[in-house]
Amino acid sequence: MSEPEVTLELAKEHGLNTEEYERILEILGRTPNYTELGIISVMWSEHCSYKNSIALLKQLPREGENLLAEAGEENAGLVDIGDGLAVAFKIESHNHPSAIEPYQGAATGVGGILRDVFSMGARPIASLNSLRFGPPTDERNRYLFKNVVKGIGDYGNSVGVPTVGGEVVFDEHYSGNPLVNAMTVGIVKHDNTMSAIADGEGNSVIIFGSATGRDGIHGATFASEELTEESEERRPAVQVGDPFAEKSILEATLELCRKPYVVGIQDMGAAGITCCTSEMSARTGVGMDVDLDKVPQREEGMIPYEIMLSESQERMLTVIKSGFEDEAAKIFEKWDLPYSILGKVTDTGNITLHHNGEKVGDVPAWDLVLGGGAPVYHRESERPKYLDDLPQYDVEDYPEPEDYNDAFKTMMSHPNIASKSWVYQQYDHTVRTNTVQGPGGDAAVVRIKGTDRALAISVDGNGKYVYLNPRKGGKLAVAESARNVACVGGKPLAITNCLNFGNPYDPEIYYQFKEAIAGMGSACEIFNTPVTGGNVSFYNESPDSAVYPTPVIGMVGLIDDVNKVMTPYFKRENDFIMIMGTLKGDLGGSTYLQAQYDTLAGDTPDIDLDFEQRVQEALLDAIERDVIHSAHDVSDGGLAVAVAESCIENPDRLYGADIHVHRKLRDDELMFSENQSLIVVSLAEDKLLEIERIASQYSVPCTTIGRVRGERLSFNDKIDVAVSDIKEWYSNTIPSLMEPPVPTSQEEAA
Repeated sequence: MSEPEVTLELAKEHGLNTEEYERILEILGRTPNYTELGIISVMWSEHCSYKNSIALLKQLPREGENLLAEAGEENAGLVDIGDGLAVAFKIESHNHPSAIEPYQGAATGVGGILRDVFSMGARPIASLNSLRFGPPTDERNRYLFKNVVKGIGDYGNSVGVPTVGGEVVFDEHYSGNPLVNAMTVGIVKHDNTMSAIADGEGNSVIIFGSATGRDGIHGATFASEELTEESEERRPAVQVGDPFAEKSILEATLELCRKPYVVGIQDMGAAGITCCTSEMSARTGVGMDVDLDKVPQREEGMIPYEIMLSESQERMLTVIKSGFEDEAAKIFEKWDLPYSILGKVTDTGNITLHHNGEKVGDVPAWDLVLGGGAPVYHRESERPKYLDDLPQYDVEDYPEPEDYNDAFKTMMSHPNIASKSWVYQQYDHTVRTNTVQGPGGDAAVVRIKGTDRALAISVDGNGKYVYLNPRKGGKLAVAESARNVACVGGKPLAITNCLNFGNPYDPEIYYQFKEAIAGMGSACEIFNTPVTGGNVSFYNESPDSAVYPTPVIGMVGLIDDVNKVMTPYFKRENDFIMIMGTLKGDLGGSTYLQAQYDTLAGDTPDIDLDFEQRVQEALLDAIERDVIHSAHDVSDGGLAVAVAESCIENPDRLYGADIHVHRKLRDDELMFSENQSLIVVSLAEDKLLEIERIASQYSVPCTTIGRVRGERLSFNDKIDVAVSDIKEWYSNTIPSLMEPPVPTSQEEAA
């Protein structure tokens, strides 16, 4: 294949603009060849360079006393948890690939985030995911949903890392462009941590893992553009995963990380060999001389452009001190992994490529990368016009339900509230025997082996809230994630984030992004949870519209005593039910308005971050003192839904509850408002005074609202239903939606 002549027009086809092309000419002092154009274009794509987001991301709090790696400097965040151990964690998106090829798109998303963590030297102990799709009543949405879930389950189950938590949301704004965000958490000893660097002139550059093919070429560029009707043609840009190869690579990598002759390791994700060689070199100011003939290939006739840009999965790049190549080879051979010495580290600062005995590329590493010479833009932002056109919330505009039992059934059967067990039953969440609390609770809990401690992990985000009020929505995403960690007894440590937005060149989209980051930052400051890194996913748009602006927060917290892990469900008959926090009555932006009136109206719920922090501290104090038997935060669906979930989620039996709440509010406001900073707890009668003392110490209201008893749930004498019925509504919604519709005629059946 003869390489095409590089022109401005060809550069634009690669996603570059005129200014960027002229800058390339200036950097190189000449016109790039086809391979060099491909390298620079993929490294300057939004997915790799963060050119439209990095200036804002740097405003987030990125420092903390427990951080062992600066945000963005390593493959994953690294936080000290004591006893010489650290937790490595990160979340990333695989949205566009999953929209085109949902099974492989989701599977390789899981594989990629696993490699980010174990390339740090950390053994992965848990995975989570945050998924958003269009309404499951649509056949295409069901197809995407089923295959994404299967891809996640098959890959995670095969590689042997438990999937312990996550969230699933359905909304028409995600039709055509689902969001598939994957998070992995690992544990590493301080002295076994590894960096993604190259250093030492003459040291060997080695590729190991699967062979390189043509799958995934320009995958990073594909992720940096909007989905269109032609996107189906980009199916070759979706990578293909092999979890069994990943397992061998995981073990080999962890073994390498314990060897003193290993300089650095990085996984080949977006942009493949291009990304690894340039980023590892740029971090230390060195270069690499690479022979592309040495790259193991599974397809014939691959040209340098294809080899450098391929995103074939399950591949790693490592730099080994000269003279120790044979020692490293023993590890690769032990794990039956193909490997090859591609070249050497140089002092030139350039990535120099050879193919068939000729030099086919020579580009400066520093000018390719994020934090180096990659472009940085400050985009125009403008307050969205739709914010002025949103319906205002006035309770008088929405009549009370004639039958509260029917309204409650509608809520408990809503796909965004109903049990997601259909999803997580396809995941192995107990492999490795560390899982203390798996999917379905407020946060997952995973034991740290060899200690009495555990990690509490959650992923949370509410795109609807951010759409209604971007800054407040950003605050709420962090607050809910921290609250969920606190509900299981964890003290929040730090966050990672996956920011899913539309086209950043649209000033209204960029306003959403800018304001959401500001809100997230203010919340992180209050909770002392620095940002360890993460992922920005722009261009989440279908031909119809952009997705809801959806920042997803991955929060990790520490539980000092694994024996004090708190669960969300009632455990004892006649326990008192209390709420910690203040019950308000604003239904704006609620699932209730969506489910009952098919409308999105009003503002995002208010939050006082200082008050939220006090509520969490009071809760953690009550858990530490063994005062309470359960804790469950109020979120989607409001107080009535939170109490109902506490009634039905105990795996041993169902519990009833008798609730009486007295406020100058309508009953639907009391039941279904999505109050922030509000937690439902249960406790024995002899602990009532103690919890009131704790709440008073933190200036947090604590109010008795009922008792655990019987086999029915009653609420202000408006709701009165058997908890067995609630369990059925809650449990059967998603499975029934996944069943294909029954034909009503011979013609439909045909």
